[in-house]
Amino acid sequence: MRRIAIALAATVSVVVLLFSYRTSTDSTPVATSGPAEPSGTSSGTSAGGDGTFTGDAADTRYGPVQVRITVAGGKITDAQAIEYPQESGRDVRINSTAVPALNQETLQAQSAQIDTVSGATYTSEGYRHSLQSAIDQAHR
Repeated sequence: MRRIAIALAATVSVVVLLFSYRTSTDSTPVATSGPAEPSGTSSGTSAGGDGTFTGDAADTRYGPVQVRITVAGGKITDAQAIEYPQESGRDVRINSTAVPALNQETLQAQSAQIDTVSGATYTSEGYRHSLQSAIDQAHR
């Protein structure tokens, strides 16, 4: 009887976890935290449009992440993480694959609604926040 109760409790727990799982197709926009006016630099036009825009550095558990985008013809043509955690061998190993994937994902999505890279959750979240800041600057 005890085994049945444990099995039932485990099954209910798994079902609850499955229903609360958020997928990468979640369309909730990424909001930036920090000041209302981004302090990043830009070399584009003041009304928005083409140019290079640097988002605010987003602090993460392992260090800041900062993204720079280039916009041409209203499209993101280049995205580069210019600052990201590299303090330990683990940081270097994780981010050596995560950062290029995030850069590529940005070019495909043309927005900050990009997937989290498995194993690089904090870097991915920081990247999205900084990317959104850069995109906001491009649209001014």
